[in-house]
Amino acid sequence: MKQTAGIKSWAIDDRPREKLLHKGSAALSDAELIAILIGSGNNKQSAVELSREILSKYNNNLNNLGKQSPEELMKFKGIGEAKAISIVAALELGRRRKISEALSRPKISCSKDAFELFQSIIADLPHEEFWVLLLNRANNVIDYFKTSQGGTSGTVMDVKIIMKKALEKLAHGIIIAHNHPSGNNNPSESDKNITQKLNNATKFFDIQLLDHIIVADKQYFSFADEGLL
Repeated sequence: MKQTAGIKSWAIDDRPREKLLHKGSAALSDAELIAILIGSGNNKQSAVELSREILSKYNNNLNNLGKQSPEELMKFKGIGEAKAISIVAALELGRRRKISEALSRPKISCSKDAFELFQSIIADLPHEEFWVLLLNRANNVIDYFKTSQGGTSGTVMDVKIIMKKALEKLAHGIIIAHNHPSGNNNPSESDKNITQKLNNATKFFDIQLLDHIIVADKQYFSFADEGLL
């Protein structure tokens, strides 16, 4: 089989690095950006062609790609440990950028605001995580933290930890959230029980549980919207 020509043999304008310098990062496709990260392909594919194969494996969806471990990416010919780590690290930086942008919003006014913030944090994780937002009287975010991490089908919420942090920060309101990696946004009986348990605890300290958001990729369930609080 004829070996694929490498990127260095391409026209200057078609080389990802040069294209980024001359036209800006927005001009590059996802595959070209990944090609810059990995630097080279294999003996049959250029870096761009290999990047296209990787993206195709995950339905050309960067969120799906972001869920993969280095070990999973190393199954592609030409992707060693260093290249796999570069891809994972770059996608994690992108995720953290989204979190920073979401947290710059000064106020949580509705369930959609809370969902958009939590979506940046937990929507594309392959396991469940439980997160908490602490808000002041004006519903501005004063702190956020992860309280627990579980497997693919569940995690445990510690009410004592949440209340301790809320009291330390003098929070007026709390919004909790967790993700469903399955993509099903319907609450389980366990989700309902946890919500009721925390709701009872917050009332004792005159703190309001404003919502519990279940994040399932691009959709969500709001306990407040559904009248379950």
